[in-house]
Amino acid sequence: MSEEVDREPASTEQPGAGLGAIATWRQTSLTSKALLFGVFVNRLGAFLQIFLVLFMTHQGFTAGQAGFALGVYGAGHVLGSFVGGWLTDRLSARAATLISMLGSAALIVSLLYINTYWLILIAILVVSTVSQLNRPAAQAMLAELTKPGQLVMTMAMYRLAINLGTAVTPIVGVALVSISYSLLFYAEAAAAVLYSAIAWKYLPGKASPEDRAEAAAARAAEKKQGYRAVLSDWRYDFYLAAVFLVTIVYTQYIAVLPLAIVDEGLSLWWYSAVVSANAIVVAVCEVPATKYVQKWPLRITAIAGFGLVAVGYGVYAIALIPALLIVGTIIWTASEIIGAPTTFAYPGMVAPPHLRGRYSGAMLTVFGLGNAVGPAVGVWAWSHVGQTFWLWAAGVAVLSAVCARIGMRRPDEAPAKTPEPSTGGPTPEPAT
Repeated sequence: MSEEVDREPASTEQPGAGLGAIATWRQTSLTSKALLFGVFVNRLGAFLQIFLVLFMTHQGFTAGQAGFALGVYGAGHVLGSFVGGWLTDRLSARAATLISMLGSAALIVSLLYINTYWLILIAILVVSTVSQLNRPAAQAMLAELTKPGQLVMTMAMYRLAINLGTAVTPIVGVALVSISYSLLFYAEAAAAVLYSAIAWKYLPGKASPEDRAEAAAARAAEKKQGYRAVLSDWRYDFYLAAVFLVTIVYTQYIAVLPLAIVDEGLSLWWYSAVVSANAIVVAVCEVPATKYVQKWPLRITAIAGFGLVAVGYGVYAIALIPALLIVGTIIWTASEIIGAPTTFAYPGMVAPPHLRGRYSGAMLTVFGLGNAVGPAVGVWAWSHVGQTFWLWAAGVAVLSAVCARIGMRRPDEAPAKTPEPSTGGPTPEPAT
């Protein structure tokens, strides 16, 4: 690739780029607004993951059994993201959302009536998988309905809906649990049914015959189908590697950081303070900051968003004293504010229309894998290397930034497909 082709412009100059949240919201379609509200409602009722351990110990299972069940729940999230991407492309975002919400509403209530441990593990895996089917569908639908220049801001609003729901969920959940666990589970089922009603009314059904014909032609033109077509885009593979690596590192603030703080003799109050500060700053600042970040070249956003995690954890490596704890937390929180909306928007920016679900599903799958393996890997590494762990974590974050720099391309660039292997036949003679 020549230097002229590889050079990225200072701005994408796409329609609507640079608008703030309010202006973007005003231009957002009713369908997208309904979808964002549905995501908030669904997240508001996402009680199971938070209260699963308490529920199972309340039912008479041991703490170890409850912890393993929580791991099974995480595995279901990974599987659900993968299947949800396939289902979105195969049927539609509306169908995937309806299957996800109505299925999970029925399945979650069944947990109240299962007492056998291996059966409840299967039920938890199925509930988690089905409940996650809607995530790739939501991202693919928002990418389809949003103007290219507004997609990063729309994804910032999408994340805000998730974060606001997540912030309120524990408070509502505790109030419901104080009455009964049955009420908690029925409330989550009700939230899922409400989201399915929103999807039924507002999300478009099957594509038009013209769109279906265009998608069929695009699939027929590809030698590789489904997720194989996604993975044949080798630059997107680097992006997926970046997401996986940075997620593993990012999870260490909930896995290793509390252990390290106690090991240094600090009060756990400092841990609760930095975690709360992260949540508050992200909720308050991410959307306003996106007004400016969305105009940055993608690769600059990638380096800043992924690389600042390395800087923040590198500060922890100096010493875990209160001042550096605060500074480091502010820096890696800035990485989330800068990078997360673009990271979530990127699959919709570069995916072919008939593969939007799978591109989003692939990203959410590696994101889920990072969240699943990150805490275990981190605690194991910290137990062996101690304070040096933060330097290793920073190094992995640097590697993720390098992968993002290689993998994230401008939306107007063609995908970089992996060459097909040679069939071994004779090479034709060049024309003279």
